Amino acid sequence: MNMMLSGQSPLETMLREKQIEFLLASYVDMHGVPKGKVVPVDHLDQMLKGSELFTGAALEGVPQSVHDNEVSAMPDADSVAVLPWKPNVAWFASDLWLDGKPFSACSRGILNRQMKSAADLGYTFNLGIEAEFYVLRETEQGRIEPVSPRLLSKPCYDIASALDNVEWLTELVSAMNGLGWDVYSFDQEDGQGQFEIDFQYANAVAMSDRFVFLRMMANQIARKHGCFASFMPKPYADRTGSGAHLNMSLADLASGSNLFADKNDPRGCGLSELGYHFIAGVVKHLPAICAVVAPTVNSYKRLVKQGSMSGFTWAPIFACYGNNNRTNAVRIPSAGGRIELRSADSACNPYLGAAMVLAAGLEGVRARMDPGEPNRDNMYEATQAELTARGIRQLPRTLGEALDAFAEDPLSVEVFGADMQKSWLDYKRDEWLSYSAHVSNWETERYLKFF
Repeated sequence: MNMMLSGQSPLETMLREKQIEFLLASYVDMHGVPKGKVVPVDHLDQMLKGSELFTGAALEGVPQSVHDNEVSAMPDADSVAVLPWKPNVAWFASDLWLDGKPFSACSRGILNRQMKSAADLGYTFNLGIEAEFYVLRETEQGRIEPVSPRLLSKPCYDIASALDNVEWLTELVSAMNGLGWDVYSFDQEDGQGQFEIDFQYANAVAMSDRFVFLRMMANQIARKHGCFASFMPKPYADRTGSGAHLNMSLADLASGSNLFADKNDPRGCGLSELGYHFIAGVVKHLPAICAVVAPTVNSYKRLVKQGSMSGFTWAPIFACYGNNNRTNAVRIPSAGGRIELRSADSACNPYLGAAMVLAAGLEGVRARMDPGEPNRDNMYEATQAELTARGIRQLPRTLGEALDAFAEDPLSVEVFGADMQKSWLDYKRDEWLSYSAHVSNWETERYLKFF
């Protein structure tokens, strides 16, 4: 029997039993990309107390006032995960602190603040994220190609394509299950070389930690097999984009019971009145939420009606909700008991996206908002007159439109804080203006000899 050495914490004992040599004090930047420092295991205690400092000037999209200061990473010991591809290294999700207190612009901290708001009402917020991504290979000639050699008009769910990739998929799924994530399905998606992996939900902070870790892990494992994983929302104009659908429910804080489930729902969707109130808040703020859950120029190439090898993209274009109907931005799956936000994509910072959605939903809960009857028909085929009659708005069509909605919606300041909201908005507006000033091949092909 292994005995804990005198003075060792259970965490340190576990790390030493697993022969961990190095620790990662990991936080995320505004994009949800992990950053951090590597700490030898002998310095675990110091690391847990915030020994690792980072210059504010290295943090993208945070208030200018922090640039001349240093922030510290405060690791969450419960988040520890051994890297499956480097089993001598353990990773810790961390919150950022400034001047001895939580840093207001920390993405994880922003979500934690909204989780506290939910807890104050007696709720916890559960989240599942459907991970979609492309796995591609770069040839010696510099061409980017899908890993699957099969050329199909409708590749979605193609078993042979999945089996062609079983080596790296097995390694990735085994790694996820080894971390306790409980993968329950994976498949070849609607784009050539596109895959989806679905795993068990958790509370929103833990799930956001896992999604950040997954993006890192998928790339590390794919590279071992001569490929790379792309979480770009829409890498190909004629193939489906990669979503990161947010599946959500509120649960009772004390018992953990799902408060969105109601088999006697008179609207026939298996959702409680609490769930409908939550939906109403989300739909109200969807244009502003889009700026965060669909955060890139490229994201809005995905949120279109057409643009898939199978025809429709099945990505939402209107701020509406419905039953088991994939043309709505907010969908209630057939089993009920949860709601799905379909506008979120694989490039989102999951902490910020979840924080915006939770804050919007809680507003609907507090005000007991009614979202109206669920839309059950194909929203792609709705006429403008029908949309107007139902009060349904178009979702932003560009990052620029989404940023305008974000800037105008008071929810953005409530969630981000005034300084972070301005800093994040300034950074993203620069991104949009940079894209707008870029001269593309489409423009030269269309206009160079036109006049």
